[in-house]
Amino acid sequence: MEFISEWFWFFLLLPVAAVSGWIIGRRGGERHSDSQVSRLSTTYFRGLNYLLNEQPDKAIELFLHIAELDKETFETQVALGHLFRRRGEVDRAIRLHQGLVQRAGLSDAQKVQAMLALGEDYMRAGLLDRAETVFSDLVALDLAPLALKHLISIYQSERDWAKAIENARRYESATAEPMGKLIAQFECELADRMRASGDVDGARAAVARAYEADANSVRAGMLEGRIEVEAGNDSGAIRAFERVARNDPDYLPELMPALLSCYDAVGDTTGARAFLAEMCEHYRGIAPVLALTRMVEAQEGVPAARAYLATQLKDRPSVRGEAALIDLTLAEGADPMATLQDLKHITDQLLVRNPSYRCSRCGFGARSHHWQCPSCKEWGSVKPLLNYAVV
Repeated sequence: MEFISEWFWFFLLLPVAAVSGWIIGRRGGERHSDSQVSRLSTTYFRGLNYLLNEQPDKAIELFLHIAELDKETFETQVALGHLFRRRGEVDRAIRLHQGLVQRAGLSDAQKVQAMLALGEDYMRAGLLDRAETVFSDLVALDLAPLALKHLISIYQSERDWAKAIENARRYESATAEPMGKLIAQFECELADRMRASGDVDGARAAVARAYEADANSVRAGMLEGRIEVEAGNDSGAIRAFERVARNDPDYLPELMPALLSCYDAVGDTTGARAFLAEMCEHYRGIAPVLALTRMVEAQEGVPAARAYLATQLKDRPSVRGEAALIDLTLAEGADPMATLQDLKHITDQLLVRNPSYRCSRCGFGARSHHWQCPSCKEWGSVKPLLNYAVV
């Protein structure tokens, strides 16, 4: 995995190449004529000019020439290896970094840097077994916490969740960086695997460990609910699903069908209505309102359901809500003029809330036209939308 952008390495190379050019210039002054020193200085400044003019390939070739003349400059070699990797010349980067790893006289910090670079080369080349060996050696010597992060990435790719969890915990201990949310995801992967294989107890244990790592894990809660549904424990599933909805209401539409099915299974209509009413207070979407409307219709009749939905839609306009209101009006056979007034109010609210223009470059929405996008500053990219309907 690449953690550093390409341009970072370009600008890192600037001072390194400058120092290299100065060193070579000194050596050239001692051993050669002034004309050769001048050629080296010219080469360096040509490379700098290429970088400033966004011609990195030409700059790299010139800095390579400097690096060939001064192979002892460690930082230059490392930076060039990273640039090779970024350009897709992974074999070339591997050879360069292998040579650095084997070089005598490196400090411990330089040795670690070279080994990390070599491991990243192997990862880029898809040689995960070799990368794992390099990073594991660094971890065994307790030299580089970053090696643990690379190992986590490798074990994710290989779907070896147990090793990913082990190294995530070690990374957390070494760096004090919280890894609980990531560990919880790995435990949920294990739980999914065990659930699929029929190991219910193992799946429950993995979910419990996920909660230990991240007490508010949405995924662990949804998994727990599904496990309990499959086990016939509808009451346990209700507790798990409600816990998720209260921790993160944004996931309510995802879990609501299963949750309401569990309420039906245990015959707790009152509990279902109370929960949906609670969610209507905390979730601004239309899903709990429509579900509660259906329950009101079943228990109190169409007129009560239509009145409830019309009131709710004045506060949270929605196209899906409009469609449901029309259906209820048709089913009730009520005066269409009253419903038309409600629909007109809802539609006006939707038009006010929706953008009439959108930037084709960054997606910024606006109610009025701008020739320059206020978000990405692109000129001429803000255009009228084809229609203003809300999905």
